[in-house]
Amino acid sequence: MRLRRNQLTLTLVALVLGLLVVVQIRSQNAGNGLDNLSAQELTVLVANLNTRNDELRTEVASLQREAADLADKQSRGEISLDQLTSDLAQIRAWAGVDAVTGPGIRVTIDGPIAAFAIDDLLNELRNAGAEALALGDVRIVPGSAVAGPIGALSVENTALSSPIEVSAIGNSESLTGSLTRAGGIVAQLTATFPDVQITVIPVDKLDLPASRRSLVPAHGRPRL
Repeated sequence: MRLRRNQLTLTLVALVLGLLVVVQIRSQNAGNGLDNLSAQELTVLVANLNTRNDELRTEVASLQREAADLADKQSRGEISLDQLTSDLAQIRAWAGVDAVTGPGIRVTIDGPIAAFAIDDLLNELRNAGAEALALGDVRIVPGSAVAGPIGALSVENTALSSPIEVSAIGNSESLTGSLTRAGGIVAQLTATFPDVQITVIPVDKLDLPASRRSLVPAHGRPRL
């Protein structure tokens, strides 16, 4: 019995000392705003702070991703616009809607020649890779055809005076080689029209005008 009483006494003394220590610590930490919170409340507070920090980190990461995505879209949009503009310019130039400039060759035809012979020459130039063609100051586009009798040729309702000049933008070596090769179109035409002299000269820069023809279709519409 005495041993049990001693144990209880020691337990009570320890409890009292513990309470005194707690009171002393709380009195020293007074004014920090957290001394009145229980351990459970402090745990909840810390958990809430951690949750809020995680939410803020997530929000920051999300905003960073959005900013990067917007920058990427803007960059791709600019590139896409530039590419579309470039492609449109090439298509307009190829179709004859716009004037063009570039290297190529100039073919001079001096003497009486038939309309079909000029058309054959133009077709040979197209097949050789000519990107733009002109007869004198008339741009040749799909559907253009030389017409009229020998000595009174015309194209796009414009008379062709002698000597006739054909301008072709493209690789000058390829175009020249295709026209002047053995058995090529120049040899064929000079054999057919012995009074005609044809010369082919590479040119560093040719300026070809835009077509005078309205190239807007009257009936067809683009199919998207």
